[in-house]
Amino acid sequence: MNVIEATNLTRTYVTGEVSVTALKGVDILLPTGDFVAIMGPSGSGKSTTMNLLGCLDRPTAGIYKLDGLEVSNMSPDQLAEIRNQKIGFVFQGFNLLARTTALENVELPLLYREKEIPAKERKERSQQSLDAVGLGHRYDHVPTQLSGGEQQRVAIARALVTRPALVLADEPTGNLDSRTSVEVMRIFQELNEQQNITILLVTHEPDIAQFAKRIITFKDGRIKSDAPVKTRLIATNVLKTMEDEEE
Repeated sequence: MNVIEATNLTRTYVTGEVSVTALKGVDILLPTGDFVAIMGPSGSGKSTTMNLLGCLDRPTAGIYKLDGLEVSNMSPDQLAEIRNQKIGFVFQGFNLLARTTALENVELPLLYREKEIPAKERKERSQQSLDAVGLGHRYDHVPTQLSGGEQQRVAIARALVTRPALVLADEPTGNLDSRTSVEVMRIFQELNEQQNITILLVTHEPDIAQFAKRIITFKDGRIKSDAPVKTRLIATNVLKTMEDEEE
């Protein structure tokens, strides 16, 4: 089954008498369990694509099915519900509440569904998500007590807690050093391989894209190339090489 099935996606922005077509008839298929990196220079259309696939915007033309649901013409309220239930977001900025514990930050997306998910289940699912990213010992820590890498792991756990069909990561390593970036990519690879979680990663960094299974490159509002990664980087191996070089 395809988690993402986008056909002829077009997005035109109109300001006064000026119209700019940022996306020009894009087709994307993303099967369940895939791990895709999107790349391209500024103005290439990748951010517009991310906004459309993340249900943050609607296409001017084209069809978009997310996990089997046609979402192209949904209302803003319907899109908000789809985002909460179907998509887990991870951004470059961790977007954590400063005075709130890791556990409470992870639980936030579930509060929108508090009538259907009891408090006990919300807590248990939040703990499971933190355990999945290796932060079972940090439940009660606030963001200022966590490193940058740990804060990003909390953000990943928050993305997972709704059990989404798709994790959409926008420049998730942009604020991290090289080693921490690889550690974050190790988590993504483990989630993808072990739990079959579908991941769409937007990045400017070619080396980060090499951790994905497939790279889609944009240029001038169109897809320039869509191909499997020829020599895929395995994060655990990269981390071991880093450790050996430090000794």
